[in-house]
Amino acid sequence: MNEVNKLAELIKNKSKLVAMLAPSFPIVYQYPQIVTRLKKLGFSYVVEVAVGAKKTNEAVVNLLINNPKGRFITSPCASFVRYIRTKHPDLIPYLAFQADSPMIATTKIVAEKYPGYQPVFIGPCIVKKREASEDYPQLNIIVITYKELDELFSQFNITQINEPTSDVFDLSETSTRIYPFDGGLTYTSGAKNLLKEEEIRIVSNWKNIEIVLEEFKTNSTIRFIDVLFCDGGCINGPGIVSPLSTEERKQKIIEFQKSPVLI
Repeated sequence: MNEVNKLAELIKNKSKLVAMLAPSFPIVYQYPQIVTRLKKLGFSYVVEVAVGAKKTNEAVVNLLINNPKGRFITSPCASFVRYIRTKHPDLIPYLAFQADSPMIATTKIVAEKYPGYQPVFIGPCIVKKREASEDYPQLNIIVITYKELDELFSQFNITQINEPTSDVFDLSETSTRIYPFDGGLTYTSGAKNLLKEEEIRIVSNWKNIEIVLEEFKTNSTIRFIDVLFCDGGCINGPGIVSPLSTEERKQKIIEFQKSPVLI
């Protein structure tokens, strides 16, 4: 049974569900209307994965502080982690595995805050399904994309909401909402305050990654690489259907971060 069918069955059975909404969601959904739609669909709680991203940042900063000469490749991106495993196994020791990805960090928060509830990650990435099932099966995360969420909205006749709504995130975090575009981790974690400009490389798009990895191997000055596999970051993940350009998608994220509707 695929994730959409499994989740549909849980919804029909009125199971206890928590939605974990990736920070790229403003590209395709309005807030707070999306919270209302998810609760109408059957979710008891809706949290933003930006909450977990803050934990990711804290772990990354601790790594830098505790290892003043350490060199790290940081990426919340499941595609990139698999790329390293297959194409550059010699670089695996540099992967900052001590820092959970935002999805995993959020799931752990949800497990503590809402014990007995099924965590459901909703985002732009199809490879997150493999991260959940292969790397963290014990967390029992259901992963669906925005495309698949729209399928469920259609199946259960949860239509678009245009009028104002009083629903808000049950857990929220404003400081990490720009995480889904390139450099999001670096800019929100404070890594720039701990490292010199020449020690940092920010890269997105799988076509550009090889150059940076080879530079990392030959240039010991580089201590910190922030990588996202999709062009521009998760805002161009395959689970997003949007006519917006990369810059327009970034602007959507920035507008949400600055929005007065933040609680």
